Amino acid sequence: MKKTILTYGLISGGISAALMVGTAMYYHNSTDFQGGELFGYTGILLSMLFVFLGVRAYRERIAGGTLSFGKAFQVGILITLVSCACYVVAWMVVYQTMMPDFMDKYIAQTLAQLKSSGATEEQIRQQSEQMEHYKAMYQNPLTRAAITFLEPFPVGALVTLITSLVLRRKVS
Repeated sequence: MKKTILTYGLISGGISAALMVGTAMYYHNSTDFQGGELFGYTGILLSMLFVFLGVRAYRERIAGGTLSFGKAFQVGILITLVSCACYVVAWMVVYQTMMPDFMDKYIAQTLAQLKSSGATEEQIRQQSEQMEHYKAMYQNPLTRAAITFLEPFPVGALVTLITSLVLRRKVS
């Protein structure tokens, strides 16, 4: 089971990390992150296909063709955790080396969008204060890692749930 989890988790994490690095390189000198979030979550979803493939491989190669929902969920969530860990490590490296000013650029873009949407000065001020608070929190590497972990994890958990329902197979 460990080999399957590590193999598929590392492949999934490697794909999501590579796509993140590619996206970071594309947006590195940009102040406009439009489309980055959509591209990022699409990449995460595609990388999480390896949760399905890993659970299926476990069922066919190790479990003898049968698999309970619980065991499928266990294997899937462990693959997801490995993948998310890879994603976090990749972002920490990207943030430190390529995008240490990410939060400044993100805040500037968010406030510019708010201004162009016709928000009042009070709304802009409140949003600015809130984002400065987030920026201060983001300076702590553990907080940054936790926030980053929560980007791919819900996607992986949902894929794990669906995979567990689809791939469960009882003994005939």
